Amino acid sequence: MQKAYLAGSVFTGNEMLDQRAVLVEDHIIAGIVERSGIPSQYTIADHPDCLLAPAFIDLQLYGGNGKLFAHSLDIASIEATYAYCLSGGCTHFMITMATNSIENFIKGIAVAGEYMASGKKGLLGIHLEGPYINVKKKGAHIEQFIKKPTREEVLMLLEKGKDVFKMITLAPEQCSDDIIQLLMDQGVLVSAGHSDASFSEATHAFDLGVPAATHFFNAMSPLQGRAPGMVGAVYSHSKVCSSIICDGVHVDFESVRLSKKIMGERLFFITDSVPEIKEGSYQHIFKGDRYTLPDGTLSGSCMTMMSTFKNAVEKAGIPIAEALKMCSAYPASMLKDAGAGLGKIKTGEAADFILINRELLTLQEIVQ
Repeated sequence: MQKAYLAGSVFTGNEMLDQRAVLVEDHIIAGIVERSGIPSQYTIADHPDCLLAPAFIDLQLYGGNGKLFAHSLDIASIEATYAYCLSGGCTHFMITMATNSIENFIKGIAVAGEYMASGKKGLLGIHLEGPYINVKKKGAHIEQFIKKPTREEVLMLLEKGKDVFKMITLAPEQCSDDIIQLLMDQGVLVSAGHSDASFSEATHAFDLGVPAATHFFNAMSPLQGRAPGMVGAVYSHSKVCSSIICDGVHVDFESVRLSKKIMGERLFFITDSVPEIKEGSYQHIFKGDRYTLPDGTLSGSCMTMMSTFKNAVEKAGIPIAEALKMCSAYPASMLKDAGAGLGKIKTGEAADFILINRELLTLQEIVQ
């Protein structure tokens, strides 16, 4: 099939082009041309009021459409999460398990591996958020499963999780340099979070090569006059990136705006989204604009990547092109080789883009 998607604007991942068509042949981008350059054999899908952009990527969410992966630990919960992602213009995601037993982590890895091996779409791998975190910054995590790592346990997770275990959130002050280096050497994306690290401890981890921090501001040592903490270390470091939740609940929109001003391309979005669930170890109660534990502790968000993008533009004052990058190109860059081809509109790459209503900043269509 040969189809030309003509839009009012096309964002390639690098630049914004007006009145361009993206040519797609057998799910591959064959070119980006002006209207006059569309070959006669192509069927034209004209979207004059839309912005065409790379599809979004979410490196941290726990489930969707009523299914919490860590509770169900089945293919159906990943499928439900993928459907939830698609509803917000996100075509690739990292299924996340919060601090849990090692046995459940292994079960989750096996299910995610089965999903990926079957050729089903969307899943980039599994993100283990914990258990090597700091109990002082546990947030909504289950304290009984929080621990310090041993080399033997980490090697076992790496062996069981080969090609599936792709990301981990850990507190660097709870882990030796050797453990952190082992994870990075095996290609795991290490992100510092749920941490009470001092400025010097966090900076040491970033200098070691830890490339990211998890949900900026939340569950990490704050920036204070006499103790700049992990927030200060992230601001100060020239290379480390961080995810952030742009819902106005986990982080005030002014803090998102300020962090973007300071960090530039080092800041990217996640949803940190959970479904409502009232049974099991992790229960998330919907409170209108957030989820909490039964005791009122803030847990996950109710965001999609599309609502995140809309908030970024309308409430945090981030320019559209930059907000798009924060939802696509920047998280893709965190994935290194696994992110190649994602977050861009480029000839020869797979068609993986969305059409956004430019006036309402809402999702109109997904093309894959």
